[in-house]
Amino acid sequence: ANYVDSPLRAFENELGVQAPFGYFDPLGLSKDGDKESFKRRRVTELKNGRVAMIAAMGYIAPEYFRWPGYCSTSAGVKFADIPNGLAALSKVPENGWAQWITFCGFIELGLYKYDDSRAPGDYANGGVLGVPNASTLPEGESRNRRLNSELANGRLAMMAIIGMFFQDGLT
Repeated sequence: ANYVDSPLRAFENELGVQAPFGYFDPLGLSKDGDKESFKRRRVTELKNGRVAMIAAMGYIAPEYFRWPGYCSTSAGVKFADIPNGLAALSKVPENGWAQWITFCGFIELGLYKYDDSRAPGDYANGGVLGVPNASTLPEGESRNRRLNSELANGRLAMMAIIGMFFQDGLT
């Protein structure tokens, strides 16, 4: 007989619970069964997974493609002059970083504002693939499969980008 009164049972039917582990919480962060904490962690997991997927693509893409022209005309930095990987951090001018921070702030606080009444990662302005004001996924098994895939791919991308950072830093 399995112990069925565990607070962890509250999360066994959530998206992202996948074989072979089922609900996987090795650190016991959800052992209290608090649904609000779980939702906050799921929102954070989705956001970090999405950022990691973009970061992994951004780490790989410059190996095959570079934009023509200048990253900064005032500093005389061409895209071709920016190295791949972590070395690029020191080559992008400060104003470039300021632009990125401003853009990310706009996305976070303006376009995709967190709404506690919506499902984790579901933003009023975000459609399929995050395209602003595009169509949304219809309810049903196909939607659940796609959302589970997004969680799994985000988890994989988080491991991948950390692996790329370590590989780049060690070699």
